[in-house]
Amino acid sequence: MWIKKGLIYNVNSNYEWNKSHAQVPVVDILSDRIRIYYATRNNSGKSNVSFIEVDKNNPKIILFENDKPLFDFGNLGTFDDSGIMPSSIITVDDKKFLYYIGWTTRQTVPFQNAIGLAISKDGGKTFKKVSEGPIISINNIEPYFSGTSFVIIDNGIFKMWYLSCIRWEVFDNKPEPIYNIKYAESLDGIKWNQTGKVAIELNEDEGGLVSASVIKEDNIYKMWFGKRKKTDYRTNTQNSYRIGYAESIDGVNWERKDNLSGIDVSANSEWDSEMISYPYVIKNKNKLMMSYNGNGFGKSGFGYAVWKENELDTNNF
Repeated sequence: MWIKKGLIYNVNSNYEWNKSHAQVPVVDILSDRIRIYYATRNNSGKSNVSFIEVDKNNPKIILFENDKPLFDFGNLGTFDDSGIMPSSIITVDDKKFLYYIGWTTRQTVPFQNAIGLAISKDGGKTFKKVSEGPIISINNIEPYFSGTSFVIIDNGIFKMWYLSCIRWEVFDNKPEPIYNIKYAESLDGIKWNQTGKVAIELNEDEGGLVSASVIKEDNIYKMWFGKRKKTDYRTNTQNSYRIGYAESIDGVNWERKDNLSGIDVSANSEWDSEMISYPYVIKNKNKLMMSYNGNGFGKSGFGYAVWKENELDTNNF
């Protein structure tokens, strides 16, 4: 089960580019600290990427707070001209690969997303986009859009589990995206083979699966992800995001075991009492740590929980 440790960070700045939300925390374990990238919003509601650094023994202790946006928005008409959000980070030799979501607007539907990649040569403090275009976008496999992705390197293969929009549906005269989680592979982390294979399928009453986070333990792939209902998920707390769970022996074919996710909303009026989503699970000091968002899609910030194996397991940070 997950033991909640509380809120790590919420936006409180005078910067115009950093006015609200600390959404989709993406965690990188460094030698002496933890760096957490997140999406923040400016006065116009456009997301960009920033980061904080926290203590490895107590992630509530903030050691450094970035004071400028990590990226420029894409040129007019590109896939990331209206917003950028982090999604996953890995270390490749002496570089950091940061996979991110690009936002642009549409006329018939509110938005369209695609997956971009930026690479850092200075340990993750600054990044350069690999191209003006996305690495995964609309095509014959993805006719609508692709979103949050999570990448690992496993036996020399880059493996990705990503949000895949499979259609739009209209509720109360407003279009809503419906999306599941699909699987892709790559030899270099840049050019991807989109298999079209659905990793996690929607249950009948669900409308969205988001932010897969995968670890491999004892030859079993374990995934935590966000899940929501089809309608009224922004204001009805019963339909809002929760965290699901699945397991796989090959990383491709998965069995949902949502009852084993080990975490739910808090029972009181705390920052995560209405919604929990966007999990990011990593190992810190050989212990599993989950960063996640609470109420308001990150408006209340992000916090963390640690995995407790049993009642005798007290060695949690």
